[in-house]
Amino acid sequence: MAENKRKVGHPFAENPKRSPVTIRLTADDYSRLKEYSEKHSKTMTQVIMEGIELVYAKG
Repeated sequence: MAENKRKVGHPFAENPKRSPVTIRLTADDYSRLKEYSEKHSKTMTQVIMEGIELVYAKG
C-alpha cells in the first residue's frame, strides 16, 4: 500500500527559479517600488522582472 502513495503538493515548475539576487535600494527607491507594486496589484518581484524584460526588449 505504501508503495502506491505519492506526495501531494505543488507541481514542479517547468523552469524553476533557483538563482536568488539581492539588491540594495535607497529608502526612496524602495518606497517607489513598493508604491508602484501595490498600485498595480503586483509583487515587487513581478515589477522588477518586467523591468528586466523591458531592458532585453531594447536590445
